[in-house]
Amino acid sequence: MLTVHHLGKSQSERIVWLCEELEIPYDLKCYARDAKTILAPAEYKALHAIGAAPVITDGELQLAESGAIVEYITAKYAQGRLRPGPDDPGFAPFLYWFHFANGTLQAAMGRLMILNRLNLPEDNPMLLAMRGRVDRAFAAVEARCGETDYLAGNALTTADIMTVFSLTTMRYFLPYDLAPFPNIRGYLARIGARPAYQRAMAKGDPGMELLLS
Repeated sequence: MLTVHHLGKSQSERIVWLCEELEIPYDLKCYARDAKTILAPAEYKALHAIGAAPVITDGELQLAESGAIVEYITAKYAQGRLRPGPDDPGFAPFLYWFHFANGTLQAAMGRLMILNRLNLPEDNPMLLAMRGRVDRAFAAVEARCGETDYLAGNALTTADIMTVFSLTTMRYFLPYDLAPFPNIRGYLARIGARPAYQRAMAKGDPGMELLLS
C-alpha cells in the first residue's frame, strides 16, 4: 500500500493532491508541526535521513523529495495521465514548469524567507537581489498564466501540482501579495475549484485557510 506521510503546511500537500487527482488508493498519515519551532516533529524527521517532507512508503520502498515522489507515482500509477508525452506540443513547457517549481520559484522563496528572518537592513544587497529574484519568478508565472489555463497548456499536469504550493501555502511562511497578479489569481481560482484539490487540502490540512488569492 502506498503511504503518504504528510507534514502540515508543507510541500507534501503536493503528493496528497496528486493521489486525489489520480484517484488511486493510498494511506494518509498526518503529522503536526512543533508548536514552538514550527518544524517537523521528531517522529517525522525519523522517517528519512534528510528529515524533511515529503516522504512516502510503497511496500518496502521509502522515498523523499517531492519532485522524485511525483515522478515515481506518475510513472507507476498514472497510466499516462497528468504528463504529456514527448510528441505533445506541451511537453517542453511541461518540463520547464515542472522543474521551475522547485529549481527557481520555491528555492528563491525559501532563501528570501531565511533572509527576512535575519532582520537585515532594507538596503542589504543580498536581500534586494533575492527579492528581485522572487519578483521575477512570480512575473514569469503571471505571464504564463495569461497564455494558458494551466502551465503546460489547457490541461492540468504535475507541473501545476509541483507549482501551486509555492503560490499558496508557502505564503504562510513568506507573505507575498498577489494583488498585482490577476492571471495567477485566476489560475488559482481554477485550481481551487478542482474537486481533487479540495479533497486533498481537506484531508491533509483540515481547517487551514487556502491562500488562493
